[in-house]
Amino acid sequence: MAMLVDGQWVEENEAKNKTDKSGAFKRSDSTFRNWVTEDGSPGPTGTGGFMPEPGRYHLYIAMNCPWAHRTLLTRTLKGLVDIITLDKTVPRRNEQGWYFDDDHVDTVLGTSALHEVYTASDPDATTRVTVPVLWDRKTKSIVSNESAEIIRMFDGPFEVFSNNGLALYPGDLEDKINSWNDLIYHTINNGVYRAGFSTAQDAYETAVRDVFATLDRLETHLENNRYLCGERFTEADVRLFPTLIRFDVAYYGAFKCNLRRLIDYPNLWAYTREIYQMPGIADTVDLDVYKRGYYSRSPQRNPIGIVPLGPAIDPAVPHGRG
Repeated sequence: MAMLVDGQWVEENEAKNKTDKSGAFKRSDSTFRNWVTEDGSPGPTGTGGFMPEPGRYHLYIAMNCPWAHRTLLTRTLKGLVDIITLDKTVPRRNEQGWYFDDDHVDTVLGTSALHEVYTASDPDATTRVTVPVLWDRKTKSIVSNESAEIIRMFDGPFEVFSNNGLALYPGDLEDKINSWNDLIYHTINNGVYRAGFSTAQDAYETAVRDVFATLDRLETHLENNRYLCGERFTEADVRLFPTLIRFDVAYYGAFKCNLRRLIDYPNLWAYTREIYQMPGIADTVDLDVYKRGYYSRSPQRNPIGIVPLGPAIDPAVPHGRG
């Protein structure tokens, strides 16, 4: 895999840069951390100058990326499809990283690869090139490539972004949401990657045990709760869903998270199906793309590159949750 170094696209050793000395997976920090704010003042990080305006912002994603998926979900749930435009890269990477082709076009800058979007914002950028990316047409720069912060901006208290009254991060639930987010990120969202990219047995086993300890806890919690924070659907559910919907077709096999399948958890599987069946959400999901992406040729995980036929799962089956 390659990355930008002083604005130049250069090769790096994938295994070396994804694990620490113990063989445990390590995730890189996002590089662009600006915020859209009501008056354009600086947010918690980065610089200012980004005000909420319809048609000003553009989202770049890849359909197979779970981190990008959470921004696509929020854009749909918040009714921002006509407010924030969207382009999708090819749902796999080549020697240019995330790239575009005749069917996946950069409609804003006309680039052939996402790293060119990064250097259009910062010609001297030194960074890995990841999705999602929130682009600002007005300043011709990247606002953010941190998914957790992009979804928080999409849920901001801005009239421009408030099409349907849905609040994913309501003030009275902030502590609960933050607690779930912290647990889910470390043990589920990033936990499956800790398992899949481990290069040592102990690191792998620790990660897998963390994944299933939390899945077990969630299964029990959902016996008496419709969503993570009770009866209200929140940002915590948005952040959990992308991992769950990919679990059986990708992480169970490709990342060796195979103690149990998601469909072996009645409450979790029904919860996942309910979210999938919310208006517009099925259009954000592509199980075949996930499978082909996670089982693509990889020297570490799948050197031959054979993609399995199964499993056959159907999230459109009625969830029965009332």
